[in-house]
Amino acid sequence: MPRKGRVRRHPDSNRGIEILQTSPLNHLGMAPNRLGFIPDVPRVKRFRKDNLLSLVVISMDEQDRIGTCLASVPWAKERIVLDSGSTDRTVEVARSAGARVIETDWPGYVAQKNRAISYATQPWILSLDADERLDDRAARELSKVLNSPDGAQGFSFQRRSLWMGRVLRFGTWARDRKLRVARRSFAHWEGEDPHDTLVVPGEVRTLPGYIMHEPYRSLREHLDTIDRYSRLSAQGLARRGIRPSWGAVLIRPPFHFFQAYVLRGGVLDGWPGLVVASLGSLHVFLKWRRLWDEVRTSCA
Repeated sequence: MPRKGRVRRHPDSNRGIEILQTSPLNHLGMAPNRLGFIPDVPRVKRFRKDNLLSLVVISMDEQDRIGTCLASVPWAKERIVLDSGSTDRTVEVARSAGARVIETDWPGYVAQKNRAISYATQPWILSLDADERLDDRAARELSKVLNSPDGAQGFSFQRRSLWMGRVLRFGTWARDRKLRVARRSFAHWEGEDPHDTLVVPGEVRTLPGYIMHEPYRSLREHLDTIDRYSRLSAQGLARRGIRPSWGAVLIRPPFHFFQAYVLRGGVLDGWPGLVVASLGSLHVFLKWRRLWDEVRTSCA
């Protein structure tokens, strides 16, 4: 709340002049009146308060991002964070943001996200990753539509990703629409780690606004994620009985680069588009190359 102005007498009291000391303007840009009081004008409410929404997030070592994620939906009735062994201040930051924190083991991406839904108590859930947040327009539109969903069972948003602080508008990271809002009683996650998909029966409507997504803090983190995800993907392919081939190892990586950088216009994103297309190609190469190792190990 802005400080109230103070009135003081001019040293020449015979002149009876009062001077209003400098005081900050209020949220409407209004200065204090002669008596030093700022008019108590209520702020305009941007969000309705009767939305029955649970924001659910899974986390591990996300102290620098979890607060922004939770704050992007200020009107949510409930905030739930499932933390799987953070060694930093993630739990403390989440609790200070008003979240209910449940500390758990790590059963995998799909299982953990389904577990998060099971802790929610509101009719609607919004499932975000800790490196995601709703922009202002998405939060406003979601606030309005949940009060009159008109038969919809879920809502999706376009996801806009950033790499090293630069928004990527082209390439394989663009045109990335995500279903993240659903009726709790029908919603569940499917897929094979590390790739998961929220599923809900019935109509899914697309809302304006964006899910802002900044997955990597540094190039080192991006490379570490490629290493981890390519191993998980190779294990998933092996479980499904998919056999490796030199054609996949030699052809799929350059085709991914060509698709991301040329066909989908990654070249228009400048040097970030080039780097992201190249790293995506590396991920594809490692996934299919490591499938050879998985098959060879299972046959030994």
